[in-house]
Amino acid sequence: MNREAIATGATVEEARAKACEMLGVETYDDNVDFEIIEMQSKKILGLFGGHPAKVRVFVKITPAQAAAEYLDSIIKAMGLNDIQMNVEEKEKNVINIEITGEDVGSVIGRRGETLDALQYLTCLVANHVDNSYCRVTINTGDYREKREKTLEILGRKLGIKAAKTGKKSSLEPMNPYERRIIHTAVQKVNGAISWSEGENINRHVVIGPDPKNKGNYKNSRQGGNRRPYRGSKGPARTSKPQANPDRKPLNEGGEFGLYGRIDK
Repeated sequence: MNREAIATGATVEEARAKACEMLGVETYDDNVDFEIIEMQSKKILGLFGGHPAKVRVFVKITPAQAAAEYLDSIIKAMGLNDIQMNVEEKEKNVINIEITGEDVGSVIGRRGETLDALQYLTCLVANHVDNSYCRVTINTGDYREKREKTLEILGRKLGIKAAKTGKKSSLEPMNPYERRIIHTAVQKVNGAISWSEGENINRHVVIGPDPKNKGNYKNSRQGGNRRPYRGSKGPARTSKPQANPDRKPLNEGGEFGLYGRIDK
C-alpha cells in the first residue's frame, strides 16, 4: 500500500522536496521513492515555452504504520487529545500498540468494549495492506492482563459451583478471545463443562455440570474417583470394613437400602 503526492518545481530536486513535504516525510527515508513525470525545460529566448519539473513521490506504508495512523485518527475524532501511542513490531506480522495518557479510560470503555472495538477495526486496516495477515493488540498499562486474570477466576469459580450444585450459569456476551479464556479455566475443573450459545454480539458462555463425570469434583476433593463407603452411622470410610457377625446386612429390604436409610 502506497501514499503518493505530485508536485512541481523549478528543478527535480525542488519538486521532490515539495512532494515529500506534502506527505510529511523526509526525502532520505528508506520507504520513500519517486518518479520523474516531466523534466524542467527553459523558455526559448527567455520568452516562449518552458515548464517546471513534475515529480511523483511514493511512500510505502507498512501494516504497523497504517494501523497507527488509523488509530490516531479515530482517537482524535473522539476528542481525546491527551493520548500517546507506542507502536512495536515484536516479530513478523505481530503489532503491539501501547496507549498511555489521562484519557485512556475513555479508550477502554465499559469492560474493555471500546478497546476491543478499536483493536478489531485497527486489525482490519492493517490486514488490508498488501493483503497480508497481521495480529494487532492494543493495550493500556496492564489492563488486558488484569482482565484475563479476572476471567480465569470467574470461570473456575462458576465451574466449581456447577460441579457442586449441578446447576448451570450463563455469562454476559463476550468476544471470542474472552470466551476462550473462560473455556480454558473451566476445563481445569473436574465435573464441569462449558459451551457457547447465542449468535454474533449475543454469543456468550454457559457453564454447567459435566453429565459424564457426575460428582467428579467431590471425589477429586476426597482424593480419588472411588465412591466412599458409608454405613448406616458414622463418618465415611474409604477402606473395606471388618466383618461383624452381629450386624445384619443393609440390603434385606424394608426401610433400608444398600447405602443406608431412605427418607420417604
